[in-house]
Amino acid sequence: MIHVFIGTKAQLIKMAPIMKELQNRKIPYNFIFSGQHKDTMDLILKNFGIDKEPDATLYNGRDITGIMQMANWAIQIIIANWNRKNLNKLFKHDTKGIILNHGDTFSTLLGTFLGKRQGLKTAHIESGLRSHNLFHPFPEEILRLLSFKLTDYFFAPGEAPLKNLNKVKGVKINTGENTLYDAISATPRATTQQGQPYGIISIHRFENIFSRKMLSKIVNTLTSQNDSIQKRFILHKPTENKLREYNLLKKLEECPSIELCPRYDYFKFTSLLKNCEYLITDGGSNQEECYYLGLPCLLMRKATEREEGLGENAVLSGYNNKLITAFIQHYKTFKRPPIAGAESPSKIIVDSISLFSH
Repeated sequence: MIHVFIGTKAQLIKMAPIMKELQNRKIPYNFIFSGQHKDTMDLILKNFGIDKEPDATLYNGRDITGIMQMANWAIQIIIANWNRKNLNKLFKHDTKGIILNHGDTFSTLLGTFLGKRQGLKTAHIESGLRSHNLFHPFPEEILRLLSFKLTDYFFAPGEAPLKNLNKVKGVKINTGENTLYDAISATPRATTQQGQPYGIISIHRFENIFSRKMLSKIVNTLTSQNDSIQKRFILHKPTENKLREYNLLKKLEECPSIELCPRYDYFKFTSLLKNCEYLITDGGSNQEECYYLGLPCLLMRKATEREEGLGENAVLSGYNNKLITAFIQHYKTFKRPPIAGAESPSKIIVDSISLFSH
């Protein structure tokens, strides 16, 4: 049996094309939802045309966002499913199948650990990404390394991440592109919008929002830009909470070139991306989306584990004010043609796991 373990919105977006491929081929699978994030999850399933609801949900409380909150949540789930009877029920008494886990979240490690304890083969989607710095990004780099230790099948999105797996034992498959390529391909074609050009800002990573000094620096830098482009600042809930806590929200509200916007569902956000001038972000998935769209992208990070777009459409700021200003003033020089015609990574993954799970 195939088991799909998902915990966050970002994971679901990248796993949805795999689930859709399984659905189209009428291949049954057990959908386990860790409950780490619940916001818009049902809408994402609907957007991608996935008929299946979770077979099991491990947690029904408020969304897990803080590090200590995550650790406590993960321990509680492990304790609840340590009992062999509960574990067998979770995995439908299967001990010979394969579990698919994605990325670098606490849910990734949790699903990999539970699958291994059940005796299943474990597969890691979007594998091999490395920053080679244990504490940047934190805790993602550590979670990747721990997940690698428990993984049997590695699906790497390209030659560079595949090379990062050279010293890891297991079967390695190069999917060429990330499954995000399939996700973007599944979104409706953007309609041309008339009106004032705009950029998008999306800041939500732990190292940026849980540091008053860092978040203040980012807000001060963005509000001090002397440019004519209207910027739409997406308010992720944890980001909004920290902006309020640090008394920074008012500064954004009073900036005439910044419009505060709610978090959108994936199809709506992708449509905005396809029509905007550039994206300023700290998200790895956003970096990949911009690469596939050929969209100018400024990374508000010190380092990134992804190579997509670097030196082409993407600029790694390192929080350098001169680089940030230069990007905003000359963003058009970073526009590139979108990526098209690549083989579906989701098809490659389903082809492989269909063989592994028999």
